[in-house]
Amino acid sequence: MQALLQQAQSMQQQMAEAQQQLAETQVTGNAGNGLVTATVTGGGDLVNLAIDPKIVDPEDIETLQDLVIAAIKDANVKAQQLVEQKLGPLAQGGLGGLLG
Repeated sequence: MQALLQQAQSMQQQMAEAQQQLAETQVTGNAGNGLVTATVTGGGDLVNLAIDPKIVDPEDIETLQDLVIAAIKDANVKAQQLVEQKLGPLAQGGLGGLLG
């Protein structure tokens, strides 16, 4: 039982370290062939949004809005992939489901 508790503590520490690394890691998504880029952390926080001035058309705000949304979605998908890659088995119950 002691070994199981030590293993659980070790996994908890690994999870906390991985989550901290993810919170500090940034990924960038883009839309419109790079005309709009969004940067998010591994935790999903939007930290930067860049819009190429040539895409800004006062007569067509909808396209710009769509590109911003697409860039943010792309960045979030990449962030989620990073989370899955980094946490891997830790995010899926760790001890073979023994603790949950």
